[in-house]
Amino acid sequence: MSARRRPVRRTARRRPRRRRNRNLEQVLLAALAATVVISLAVGVLRWLAGHPWVVGLAVLAGAGAGGAWMWRRKEAARWERVRAQGLRYAVEQLDRLHHTQFEFAVRDLMHRDGCADAQRVGGRGDNGADVKATDPFGRRWVIQCKHRRAGWSGKPVGTPELHVLNGTGRQVHHGDVLVMLTNGRITSNAVDFAQDQRLHLVDRHVLAEWAAGSRPLWELLRAVPAPRRRPPLS
Repeated sequence: MSARRRPVRRTARRRPRRRRNRNLEQVLLAALAATVVISLAVGVLRWLAGHPWVVGLAVLAGAGAGGAWMWRRKEAARWERVRAQGLRYAVEQLDRLHHTQFEFAVRDLMHRDGCADAQRVGGRGDNGADVKATDPFGRRWVIQCKHRRAGWSGKPVGTPELHVLNGTGRQVHHGDVLVMLTNGRITSNAVDFAQDQRLHLVDRHVLAEWAAGSRPLWELLRAVPAPRRRPPLS
């Protein structure tokens, strides 16, 4: 009979000593860093305990800085309200603006009249909307602006320029009041088209009255949709 072979015992692989040494070094360094930080913190606390007036000064300085920041914020908001309420334009001023500045001026006038969310959105891909806003009655306004440097003598706004507003104002921008606004004039054909499609037109004469601050735009236009909600109490 052949002798049975004894099973060969495999010894487990041992981790290299270098790796264990590195781990130990990292632990020691972390412990040393923690000790240094704790020692510094204890030293600072002891020093502050011996000099309580420093803590008092720091608290007062922080409170003063916070109070000054709050005061500046309230003052900025107050002056913004004053500026918005007192905003006025002569139509000749609007003539001299760049078309982009003209759109921002229309946005500011809507904000002046209580449209807190008024924004200028004009530019490439605006889909016929240069200014959008929600009035205090909950109606969504979509305004397309056509600036004419020559004012009333410039090129009039015609029916083709109303087509984009008519096609996107309600379907894309979900507007309740769609407005074509210009510092110039509007053709008679465009006036007829606007009446048929329930569009609102603001020419130079209406713009001049609105910009002068006499009344908000929704009081100057005819057949504006009924309010969605009651205006907030002032």
